[in-house]
Amino acid sequence: MITNPTRQRTLRGHKATRPTPRAANNADHQAVLAGRLTPRDRWIIRMLHEHRVLTANQITALAFPSFRSGRMRLRELFQWGVVDRFQPFITAGTAPMHYILAPAGASALAAEDGLDVKELGYRHDRAFGIAHSLRLAHTVGIAEWFTALIDHARHSDPAARSTLDAWWSETRCARHFGDLIKPDAYGRWTTDGRDVEFFLEYDFGTEVLAKLAGKLAGYAALAAATGITTPLLVWLPTSRREATARRLLARAWRELDDPRAVPVATAAAELLNPEAPHPSPADAVWLPLEITGGTGARRELHRLPDAWPHVPSPGTDAGSEPVFRSDPSPLTAPAPSPMPPIATPRGPSTVRR
Repeated sequence: MITNPTRQRTLRGHKATRPTPRAANNADHQAVLAGRLTPRDRWIIRMLHEHRVLTANQITALAFPSFRSGRMRLRELFQWGVVDRFQPFITAGTAPMHYILAPAGASALAAEDGLDVKELGYRHDRAFGIAHSLRLAHTVGIAEWFTALIDHARHSDPAARSTLDAWWSETRCARHFGDLIKPDAYGRWTTDGRDVEFFLEYDFGTEVLAKLAGKLAGYAALAAATGITTPLLVWLPTSRREATARRLLARAWRELDDPRAVPVATAAAELLNPEAPHPSPADAVWLPLEITGGTGARRELHRLPDAWPHVPSPGTDAGSEPVFRSDPSPLTAPAPSPMPPIATPRGPSTVRR
């Protein structure tokens, strides 16, 4: 107000904190990192390169026994220039720290694969571009979906031998299938020796559902071109939106030349039990498109193939890639294993600049 003007000192805010010192990315620093990075660190580097961004909560759930241990290690990796971080603005509460690959991490990854950083396709400015992307929430949501699967596998009964064998990013899928389809992810899940591979369409509640249904034609074209039948999983936020999507999907599915070549199942996030220790898409929330519902119609992820007996098993080699056309870029780093390595002891955390 004109009678009570704002004083300059009130605009200063809190005293600026001292920035965290970071190591420079040079040959000497890379030599130091060679003795500091654990297999788990290198796995995190590969996961960030593959999936562009992961939150602190996701990385902790994926690879650490506690949030505190994960936070401490991520802070060290940040100080070493292996990862970068940002915290997006949200209208309520505080967003978790988001991590991306930093130059020192990209250099270590490229050297490990015998590539130059340019051949790896890494650029620091592009890596940080995700912070301003309008698809940030969608990208993080897909990562959360797969993180829940991995967390479920890490805490499941050892006798069930649950594991996520493959998790391809949207970018890798676009390189392989972009002329026909652009799924949000490709994955393969195993429980009790039963495998199911799938494409994922992750609906955030913002896409026009008619457009989602229209994608079935592309999946049918891929099946016809490759001779491979791969189920399509459609994940939606609410049961109401799922019901609407199922009507549109069923109509488009029946119009395909060979509907059996595109098995489809849907699920809604609100069907998960929030009281469960580790709720995940592995739970009995999936409803095949050709089944109308009813008590007990929902299936666990690994039991979906029972609804499609004509779909062959993807195989037993957990490390194998799907039998589609090869990656057009031979210099691309291979997709990392989604399951984290067993943690190993590491040396002192002090890195001299």
